[in-house]
Amino acid sequence: MSALHHALTEYLRTRRALGTKLGWPESSLRQFVDFIEAEGEGEDFVTIASAMRWAIQPVGVQRATHARRLGIVRGFALWLQATDARTQVPPHGVLPARQRRPLPHIYSEREIADLIGAAGKLHSAVGLRRVTFQTLIGLLVSTGLRPGEALSLDVADVNLVSGIMAVRESKFGKSRFVPLEHSARVALAAYAELRGATRHCYEARAFFVTEHGSRLCACTTRLTFAKLCQTTGLRRKPIVGRCGSGPRLQDFRHTFATRRLVEWYRAGLDVDRLIPRLATYLGHVRVAETYWYIQAVPELLRLATERMERVAQSGVQ
Repeated sequence: MSALHHALTEYLRTRRALGTKLGWPESSLRQFVDFIEAEGEGEDFVTIASAMRWAIQPVGVQRATHARRLGIVRGFALWLQATDARTQVPPHGVLPARQRRPLPHIYSEREIADLIGAAGKLHSAVGLRRVTFQTLIGLLVSTGLRPGEALSLDVADVNLVSGIMAVRESKFGKSRFVPLEHSARVALAAYAELRGATRHCYEARAFFVTEHGSRLCACTTRLTFAKLCQTTGLRRKPIVGRCGSGPRLQDFRHTFATRRLVEWYRAGLDVDRLIPRLATYLGHVRVAETYWYIQAVPELLRLATERMERVAQSGVQ
């Protein structure tokens, strides 16, 4: 193992010891170190030039991707500089990328039904793949879980008797319990029975599995969902090798939160008092993250404005 690879291993170990979950950053940094060593210029340390060359390698991607790649290297370089003075840290802003949170797509009932119907037509050797994606979509719609939280569920986390799911060490290391509606419990129970009767799956630890019994991975899930969106007309069919842009799995979470807020506003409830409860349910660290939906969704902004006007008028009277 080279000195730079050894340093990277120590960096990753330190980050994990501090509670950071590393997936894409780890694979990217290993590719970066391999890139430095493969360049054959005698470099065995990080320079701004080498970081820049590696960061802008991908062609046909958004500038934000280049900036994110450089940001990952910057974190490693900052840590490495403490023990290797030759290390150069790429400055902030050298690859500018406009940071803008994408507006959510709020699914209609028809769109959800079409996606579940399209999932029921997926190629599936034993039928489990179809039901897996139908159940996954249904769970995201009914609970507002983050896609990663749903994919990380183990069988032991889903209590079909009490109707409570345990979401463990999710974003920012937070854990919480999520109650299930009756229809969701019935659907999850049916899926559990099918996966338990499928070869390779009955001893699997993960709740959502492939037909070979392995945990459903995020990359495959996103790709399959993109194809479902293309099938239903929610995404245009892109060039070969691309998923195209359009609605995402994360938007089921946005749809869940938006529907709750719309229901509360229409019912004339005190939304300001209820939002902290929704924030806790969704696993938001700050209530401001939940308030973001009001600004991002036109209908919610209109309802909030109308409510403020009514409150103001009642105060005048």
